[in-house]
Amino acid sequence: MAGLSNSTPQPTAITVHQQSRVLEVGFSDGQTFRIPFELMRIYSPSAEVQGHGPGQEVLQTGKREVELTELEPVGNYAVQPTFSDGHNSGIFSWDYLYFLGSQEAQLWAQYEERLQAAGMQRDADMPVAAGAGCGHHH
Repeated sequence: MAGLSNSTPQPTAITVHQQSRVLEVGFSDGQTFRIPFELMRIYSPSAEVQGHGPGQEVLQTGKREVELTELEPVGNYAVQPTFSDGHNSGIFSWDYLYFLGSQEAQLWAQYEERLQAAGMQRDADMPVAAGAGCGHHH
């Protein structure tokens, strides 16, 4: 992930479409992406999803119906969404949103591969973390 560089297009418009569950982002280079909430959620840049190093990513499932309940600006460089499942620790920089939008087809394909490799279904409930006992959320 490159940091912010001057070449990163800036968003000129960000619209949350609740019914179709996409975040529409128009960029200064003329591109407009409609990024599904599910894609944002499963590729959230937070440690909770990405882990603390390569290979430690936590495969996210059951997020097809996830909603975006809030979108907070972070400085002039990012937004921090709150999802309906309570996840809110991901900070999406403009270049990360651009990456999600421009690589969407490839990212879905990677996600499908990871699901298959893990023998999991896209709509499965998230596995409860190891050691959490009988499935109560903490």
